[in-house]
Amino acid sequence: MTELIHGFSYDKDSDGIVTVVMDMAGPVNSMNAEYREAMEKVVATLEAESDLKGMVLTSAKKTFFAGGNLRDMLEAPKGTEADQFENVEAIKDSLRRLEKLQVPVVAAINGAALGGGLEICLACNHRIIVNDGGAVIGLPEVTLGLLPGGGGVVRSIHMLGLQKALPFLLEGSRLKPAKAVEVGFVDELVEGVEALLPAAKAWIKANPEAWAQPWDVKGHSIPGGNIFTPGNAQMLGLAGAQTYKKTRGLLPAPERILSLANDVIAIDFDAALRVETRALAYLITHPVSKNIINSTFFQLNQINSGASRPQGIAKSKVSKVGILGAGMMGQGISYCAAIAGVDVVLKDVSAEAAEKGKAYTAKLLDKQIARGQKTEADKEAALARIQATDNYEDLQGCDLIIEAVFEKMTLKNQVTKEAESFLKESGIFASNTSTLPITQLAEASADAEKYIGMHFFSPVDKMALVELICGDKTSDETLAKAFDFVRQIRKTPIVVTDSLGFFTSRVFATFLDEGNMLLKEGVDPVLIDAMGKQVGMPVGPLTIQDEVSLELVSKIGETHKELGVYCSVYDTSVSFDLCGFLSREHKRGGRHYGGGFYDYHADGSKTIWPTLYELYHKPEVHLPEQDIKDRILFRQVVESLKCLQEGVLKSVADGNIGSLFGIGAPTWTGGFIQVVNTYEYKGQTGPQAFLTRTEELAAAYGERFAAPSILREKAEVNGRFA
Repeated sequence: MTELIHGFSYDKDSDGIVTVVMDMAGPVNSMNAEYREAMEKVVATLEAESDLKGMVLTSAKKTFFAGGNLRDMLEAPKGTEADQFENVEAIKDSLRRLEKLQVPVVAAINGAALGGGLEICLACNHRIIVNDGGAVIGLPEVTLGLLPGGGGVVRSIHMLGLQKALPFLLEGSRLKPAKAVEVGFVDELVEGVEALLPAAKAWIKANPEAWAQPWDVKGHSIPGGNIFTPGNAQMLGLAGAQTYKKTRGLLPAPERILSLANDVIAIDFDAALRVETRALAYLITHPVSKNIINSTFFQLNQINSGASRPQGIAKSKVSKVGILGAGMMGQGISYCAAIAGVDVVLKDVSAEAAEKGKAYTAKLLDKQIARGQKTEADKEAALARIQATDNYEDLQGCDLIIEAVFEKMTLKNQVTKEAESFLKESGIFASNTSTLPITQLAEASADAEKYIGMHFFSPVDKMALVELICGDKTSDETLAKAFDFVRQIRKTPIVVTDSLGFFTSRVFATFLDEGNMLLKEGVDPVLIDAMGKQVGMPVGPLTIQDEVSLELVSKIGETHKELGVYCSVYDTSVSFDLCGFLSREHKRGGRHYGGGFYDYHADGSKTIWPTLYELYHKPEVHLPEQDIKDRILFRQVVESLKCLQEGVLKSVADGNIGSLFGIGAPTWTGGFIQVVNTYEYKGQTGPQAFLTRTEELAAAYGERFAAPSILREKAEVNGRFA
């Protein structure tokens, strides 16, 4: 007879085997209050059973178990670490009792078991997974600023050993069924969901005495040794150095995982579980985890689910896309469309150039084939979808045409006029531009309502973001179709309104500009780049400017002058003027041109161009390092807030995801707007604290740091940007 226990069904068969099926309220099973109550009751019922032979745990959902309740964690305020400790300990107590039942317990994994889902499985004696692409397992907590605190760190190390388990804990990687079995997280693979329960019950019957976990058996030792094993000590040392190099000390979760891993191999199992709980309780209330969870989970899902897409318009699908220009951007867009199953017409001025662009897809897929990620059949199918041509007529019938030619207004206008007539009647036209005004570009179109900006980021195959820019006349239908295409090729769209530089390029320009301002003030260029990295940017402002090229920055300035918008948005002309001076007068165009701020050497190293010191460095200038870091960060945050205030950004989520995925905002911030919500300074938290610091920076370094009114308004009401 089946009994219902708070969303779990409990059924004992004639062989004495209980099957518990998790089916909680809502779309997924997760570790919320309902789960805690249900699991405690299930375990108590199992402990009271007579003639119990075994237990199978599975799920009625498509996903086995989704993990911890992130909403609860997001709302947990600082100072509640003790409460978090008690909540997590209650969850772990049920799992500890489950694994101490003196009968075999089997996890029948029918779908994704991530985070807490895998931790439940690790508390079982045997794990069986269905051989299905959706049945992934993993401990991804570190990617959210957390650690696996439901026993995941302790059990995985006791099961696999430190050296095997630590990379999964630090990287948060996900494993498909066959790999999960190979690694040792899962014991058995079956074909088809219907085979799970029979296989689980068969294992219980065949192994009636297999109820003790390895770590509960006298004489158990961790595979690969303990804290005194030389290889383990060496690995922890190397992992610590590598982790710091990667995180720069800005992400507390990896550091806590390393510290905890050291404890796990040094103390007994149950003591390690308590240390693990304390570590998780600390991270749950830490501002960094809140920033990451808010943006990379909730807001990212919000955007991908269509929050910025016009409502009430039927979803569309692109069958055929035309791409004008087979250069770096065009070839990348072609690849992404082709592997998503879209037919592509890749058009360039010559067939040879178009074929070269098509070859980029072959090159990328060859690398994936070598890594075992794709097959020759996948490559042939993708290449068959790309038609390389120099003939506009091959664009006939396209649902979408994207021009990806050089960033010059006259050229973009020309190809728009030449290609637009080949669109389907319902088709739309997009410009891949990073700075040129869409409203102005649309003047070359026969129908400005069907014209939109579609800003891809380089390299297109790796960068997940696409910035959709609406001109003054862009219709909601056009925006919806563009949004749907971006999701179709598995990328994330943010939606912005037309403005010089839009959002990402406008804010990115302030990063470069502040680096140049510091240089002109006399700060050592090595220190400028070092502080950029210390704040969490991928590289320093001078390094990235060399990669972008000083020549290009100078040309953008010239284009802005032609458009009559020179420095109408950015506060200063430092970047345009300085880059123009160095590229014209000193032939320092950037790395591609042989050197810019840096000299590049044959062995791959680089050093500051010596003349840069002669031109700008003032040894007597000693700015506080914290001021330099704050200037680099705050300049970008203030500009992001201005974009939100002016309506360039449609939402806070667009700003956070756009800055993380398009600009390279430091992960710890959760995005350039989210960081304001958790900023701490002089005993204050949130917008009030951020306002205090902006006022200090503005007084010391200039009005470009002055707080936008939207920040002052939030600070006055002690509000948050949501």
